[in-house]
Amino acid sequence: MLDDLSYIDRTDKVDALGIAQKEPEQLTYNFNLSIDYKGIENVVYAAMGGSALAASLSCSWPGYRLPFEIVRGYNLPDYVSSKTLCIVASNSGNTEETLSALAEAEARGAKIVVIAGGGKLLEIAKTKGYPLAILPDAKQPRYAVFYNLKALIDIGQQVNIFSNTDFAQISAVIPLLNEKAKTWQAIIPLKDNLAKQIALDCLGKSVVIYGGPLMAPVAYKWKISFNENAKHIAWCGYYSEFNHNEFIGWSQQPVDKPYAIIELRSDLEHPRIQQRFDLSDRLLSGKRPEPIVVDMQGKSIIEQMLFGVMLGDFVTLYTAIASGIDPAPVELVEKFKLILK
Repeated sequence: MLDDLSYIDRTDKVDALGIAQKEPEQLTYNFNLSIDYKGIENVVYAAMGGSALAASLSCSWPGYRLPFEIVRGYNLPDYVSSKTLCIVASNSGNTEETLSALAEAEARGAKIVVIAGGGKLLEIAKTKGYPLAILPDAKQPRYAVFYNLKALIDIGQQVNIFSNTDFAQISAVIPLLNEKAKTWQAIIPLKDNLAKQIALDCLGKSVVIYGGPLMAPVAYKWKISFNENAKHIAWCGYYSEFNHNEFIGWSQQPVDKPYAIIELRSDLEHPRIQQRFDLSDRLLSGKRPEPIVVDMQGKSIIEQMLFGVMLGDFVTLYTAIASGIDPAPVELVEKFKLILK
């Protein structure tokens, strides 16, 4: 099925696989920002869903030299003030939680920067003259994560909020991503295609993805992609918190639980995190399905992180296609938003 190109074309109606193939190009986009904010003491990033994913990734790379918090909701933390940089992001520009957070940021005199693809948020930013990164169309917010990450990095460079300032790594990662993406494209048969193989292992199962501290945001991206691309229920967790609670949850039930377990492993994690993965797998052997171990490839955090994001996109797109599902639409979400209005 996953080697039948005509079937894939019929099922993947907007060519989401083609969008995934071109994701590295998003990292070259220039947002032409000019920001002149001084006296920033903390940073808040207000966004929901796919628009918040880049902020999660940015915690692993490039990281922050100032206190940083992601707000997924209507209200900002009490500490937000005129010394706060508030980055407000929404691909649609109409996310009500994000617009509520923007109103609070304005009321408290925060320094505001907007990332938007359209809608009310874009209109407000233009009307009030806020620094603005306009996202190119990528069909769905989850397909624009690299655009969003590049916008966030361009913003952070100008206001000096990152702990890692070796931004040449962004360009350096592109050849690796292009090389790997070629091995996951539809024309590569199942026997040679890691993304197709993992997809079939996950088909019809609830999926749980685990990462260490560095790869936890990547695990979260896989979770969202399984939800929205594959229309599969999925969860994510991270080490070493796993060993303090969830670990026990796997220990007393039959091994044939209807789950697929995926471990996103990085050799850049703390050595004890790597030991925890190994020991947990050994102690839980026979008590849960055998994990699918995915070794993150690349020499730097950003290489491994973005490798993991792209692989997860391909895996979940193939999971949808193998289920006979067009991966792009999220019709129930759109219906929910209309009813909520």
